Amino acid sequence: MSEQNRLGVFKTYKLYVGGKFPRSESGRVYEVSDSKGQWLANAPQSSRKDARDAVVAARKAFGGWSGATAYNRGQVLYRVAEMLEGRKEQFVREVAASEGLSKSKAAAVVDAAIDRWVWYAGWTDKIGQIFGGANPVAGPFFNLSTPEPTGVVAVLAPQKSSLLGLVSVIAPVIATGNTAVVIASADAPLPALSLGEVLATSDVPGGVVNILSGATVELAAPLAAHQDVNAIDLTGAGAELARELEIAAADNLKRVLRPQPAEADGSDASTDWLAAPGTHRLTAFLETKTVWHPTGALGASGSSY
Repeated sequence: MSEQNRLGVFKTYKLYVGGKFPRSESGRVYEVSDSKGQWLANAPQSSRKDARDAVVAARKAFGGWSGATAYNRGQVLYRVAEMLEGRKEQFVREVAASEGLSKSKAAAVVDAAIDRWVWYAGWTDKIGQIFGGANPVAGPFFNLSTPEPTGVVAVLAPQKSSLLGLVSVIAPVIATGNTAVVIASADAPLPALSLGEVLATSDVPGGVVNILSGATVELAAPLAAHQDVNAIDLTGAGAELARELEIAAADNLKRVLRPQPAEADGSDASTDWLAAPGTHRLTAFLETKTVWHPTGALGASGSSY
């Protein structure tokens, strides 16, 4: 059959929750259009029930993921970069359509997203050395501080940077041993939903990353108030919504990462996601555990270490 006579196979985009690809519990979908208003696909419109299910999956996965060795987490993140590299052409098409970029600019964005996964993969086994250490104390004790993951983190992905910005907010969360419930860009969710397919075919355990699409306002409120969510990243929220979510998050003392000044309107259009990310997102969702241990005497002289 010639190419002109065959029917194209339209892709059905689904949520990514608990390592599986469910449709929205509500059965709702919404139209996703490109920068010129042309229809691209129907994306699932997540409900509050979907958000709660994602939190359950993230909590279930937290113990195994946070208990894995830092070296192993680095290997897993690097595997994600490998899988992204293999599906590069697909992501170039989706990013170009979602963000209105030329093919060459979209390719540069996808390359940067792959490189960012590699960059964060290299950080997993260095966090303890950089952000932990031995503390000098007045007494015969060892005093050691080590960073530990906060827990389940709700992430409001950037609204305009559908892949690079998305990777920039997900990778540091899971690199440090947390699990994530991600609300994709409302207008450009397709690269995020495709990223779920990459995660599923990588070595990332189910539930470590859960990706929802739909109205950010509708999904963010129940996550900010959820008692089993330990932290929230407000990058994709506008200034007014961010204030409301921060108030809701205070109920169980969630850690809150506020939008940067360039992101304060929720558009993140002026945020330079290509710039070096620094370490502030790595430390945003870490706790510090300090352990005291008495020193022991060595030998008859009574000397200690």
